[in-house]
Amino acid sequence: MDALRLQGLARVGRGWSVRRMILIGIGANLPSLDGRTARETCAAAAEDLAALPGLRLAALSPWYETAPIGGPAGAPPFVNGVARLEGSADPAALLATLHAIEAQFGRARPFPNAPRTLDLDLLAMGDMLREAAPILPHPRLQDRRFVLEPLLDVAPDWVHPRLGAARALLAALPDQGVCRRID
Repeated sequence: MDALRLQGLARVGRGWSVRRMILIGIGANLPSLDGRTARETCAAAAEDLAALPGLRLAALSPWYETAPIGGPAGAPPFVNGVARLEGSADPAALLATLHAIEAQFGRARPFPNAPRTLDLDLLAMGDMLREAAPILPHPRLQDRRFVLEPLLDVAPDWVHPRLGAARALLAALPDQGVCRRID
């Protein structure tokens, strides 16, 4: 059994499942309900991710300050990062768990690209391609410098299963305003 774990296999129910690299985007640009700053909220959310049963926090990127994209004028900058988890999970169940963590920090969804107390995005699960919700990889990650910069910190060789190397995707992006490492 130890040899199987070393090969990336884990016992799930009565069968075996491949342990996957799971990438989660973490972001916020508003204080949480309990008064934490966006950066403190993101760090607390990373601790919650580390505590998820059956998953292990393998890496956490530095935090980045990024300009809001597509939101209301005058919105504060975001704090963004990426967590790399390892383990096995059902994508829909994991997304529901991420939404529950967001709710604990007061996440509201009044309109698209609204400022938020916490945003957790399921970016990718190994090389899984999924067209049903949640779509994997995340359908807009290749368009977002604030995702790709920290993603490369935790998974420098990550390859989008349809679009290619994350480094090439990042190099192809136009300037999107501020994206500077703050950690």
